[in-house]
Amino acid sequence: MFAASLVTLLALAAPAEFGEAPPRFLLTDTRFLPRSLDELLPDGSTALVLVFTTPDCPIARRYLPRLVELEAEYRARGVRFALVDVGPESTIVDVAAMQVEHGLPFPALKDFDHAAVDALGVTRTPEAVVLDAGSRLRYRGRIDRQVRLGGVRPTRGREDLKEAIEDVLAGRPVFLESTPVDGCRVTAPPKPEPLPVTWAEDVLPILHRRCVECHRDGGEAPFSLLELEPARANAEMIAEVVRQRRMPPWFASEEHGEFVNRRELTPDERRTILGWVAAGTPPGDVAAAPAPPPLPSDAWEIAQPDLVLTQLGTTDLPADGYVPYQYVVLPYVFLEETWIEAVQILPENRSVLHHANLAYFKVGEKFRSSNFITGQVPGGDAMVLPAGVAVRIPAGSVLGLQAHYVTTGREESDRLRVGLRFPREPVRQRLRHVQVTDLRFEIPPHAPAHEVRARRTLKRAVSAVGLFSHMHLRGRDMTFLAHRPDGEVETLLIVPNYSFDWQMSYQYGPEGKRFPAGTTIEVIAHFDNSTFNPFNPDPDAAVRFGLQTFHEMMYGFFFYLEDGEDLGLRVDPENGHALD
Repeated sequence: MFAASLVTLLALAAPAEFGEAPPRFLLTDTRFLPRSLDELLPDGSTALVLVFTTPDCPIARRYLPRLVELEAEYRARGVRFALVDVGPESTIVDVAAMQVEHGLPFPALKDFDHAAVDALGVTRTPEAVVLDAGSRLRYRGRIDRQVRLGGVRPTRGREDLKEAIEDVLAGRPVFLESTPVDGCRVTAPPKPEPLPVTWAEDVLPILHRRCVECHRDGGEAPFSLLELEPARANAEMIAEVVRQRRMPPWFASEEHGEFVNRRELTPDERRTILGWVAAGTPPGDVAAAPAPPPLPSDAWEIAQPDLVLTQLGTTDLPADGYVPYQYVVLPYVFLEETWIEAVQILPENRSVLHHANLAYFKVGEKFRSSNFITGQVPGGDAMVLPAGVAVRIPAGSVLGLQAHYVTTGREESDRLRVGLRFPREPVRQRLRHVQVTDLRFEIPPHAPAHEVRARRTLKRAVSAVGLFSHMHLRGRDMTFLAHRPDGEVETLLIVPNYSFDWQMSYQYGPEGKRFPAGTTIEVIAHFDNSTFNPFNPDPDAAVRFGLQTFHEMMYGFFFYLEDGEDLGLRVDPENGHALD
């Protein structure tokens, strides 16, 4: 409540006068982290340009290429740029997608509470604000005079923003401190209204559908939402992540692709939860609350596996600090070619394993992500393939895990298990994937949006099953394109605010998505090696491919079935070996 009250008080503070530093405010970056002016205007900077925008303002969108041009012109002179979204309905994913689609190399942030709008006296988009190295307000107004409400002039006229920057850099008063802005009026975000809803009757059914898979005892989330008291104790946090649409997690732009595993609250569900918190979290008739849905437990989700492989020994973890990737080779050699229809990675200690990737490789080789099988992520499902579809493990292979652990404040340990089920029905199609990757990139020091591209061409007609992106701590965004033989280019997926901590798959429906032979899958990734990236291990380093998280990776996984394939392969359900 104190944090909410502080935001309210800050919002009520008078806007800064020219020559003064504004009242303190926080913005939210595309990683959902709060960021202050100190982070946007670090030591050594000469000025900060904030440009306020919304995804729907046509004048603001027209000026985005101009901002890219200005940032490139002034970067070496220490001028920092940032885009600030103030749309009442736009999301962090929307903001990040705009950053990707328009090639913005500078930060894009969200002003959820309009604290920055109020502190700086902004009224329209695209309004530009210039702060000097001491965070003092020096200019507020238009970018130039070219794009107007009634149309576009052939010239820019006086370039007011550029002139203001030059005045600040020269140490002289800004000639025009304020200019009128042609653009869209800023609309204040709606405040949650108390609603006549209760925990038992209205909120709990939503949590059962959307949240308790993780928010339960023994789940990956930090507290349970199956009971009233933990939800009440975390009510303001729940309201924040619901309002920001941070939870349930989803990182794909809505503009491209339809994926069956999308988790998102509906507008009515969000309104209900926010209205319940605003009303003081009334309990309702707790005794009549609905029973929870069937939930995963420490038992196997894939039913009883036919083969369980258990890590030798344990992985011991410190109480705090950063834990590099741990690599575990499971003690079993597949002497014959083996087929599996379901796989599950099961930790003994769910609280410390954030995610793990499973792959096969030959005895004596290192872990190879090129032979990726499946992964385990928070809130993810075990891999259970449709009848007649299976994964092939070549003879002479072992299975290995690449595990990302987190610390909990005390020393912990974990032991990983992998359960496999063998096909009961003849295998008609083999699940395959292509990795669209570049292993020879180099990300320069301090590069804010270094681009890496890769392509792979499909030799046969296929039906795509799903997509998966993988980068490390500098990964910013990833886009999947399909170049069809007839020249059509389709955007399959944009992950505009990639999260190393939420490496999610994006799954097509049962029919898949068809692509003709000769289709080229292109993946475009951007990496943020700047100081603004809060997770950057070393912005002074040139970064290349490597297995540890202080290195980088660029993998776009494209999972598919070959159209028309009918292996007709009978498999021994006792060991997964082919009978024919």
